[in-house]
Amino acid sequence: MPSGEDDIQIVIRGCQKNDRKAQEQLYKKFYHAMMTLCVRYTGNGQDATEVMNDGFLKVFKHIGTYEAGKASLYTWIRRIIINTAIDFLRKQRAYLDTEGLPAGTEEPAIDNEALNKFSGEALLKLIRQLPDATGLVFNLYAVDGFNHREIGTLLGISEGTSRWHLSEARKQLKVLVNLMESNP
Repeated sequence: MPSGEDDIQIVIRGCQKNDRKAQEQLYKKFYHAMMTLCVRYTGNGQDATEVMNDGFLKVFKHIGTYEAGKASLYTWIRRIIINTAIDFLRKQRAYLDTEGLPAGTEEPAIDNEALNKFSGEALLKLIRQLPDATGLVFNLYAVDGFNHREIGTLLGISEGTSRWHLSEARKQLKVLVNLMESNP
């Protein structure tokens, strides 16, 4: 894939004209990063591939709406892929039926030093052990940087429910980290 900004614009224009070679270039350029994101949300390669392909169909369909001044192409594609993953998960599972975090409840902290002992793959395995909705909120908040209001909007839940899921994720991850540390 061309790497210069002018070259990327050429590929974008090609995608807008449904040029298959331009679409292939764009897909290949972002494949690894977006597939990693898809696996993180879906938990397996087969579902990740489905989300990835559905997401890129949306990218190609809506590439004409991309505005370089508002976000980088990577950020724009990433947002589409995340939304596609969320839509996929909603169809697959019943989500987010828990009430919000009670007022005044303190969120548990996870020892960063303990987390630093684990590889990225080991941490991903821990996150995959969380209940679906809790893992989804944790991914959106802690990994992808969404705030609770944005998560609430994306998932159709309240900010309090998003906070509750994050709190639950932290509690459960703390237990899992402690178990792994005591059983190396």
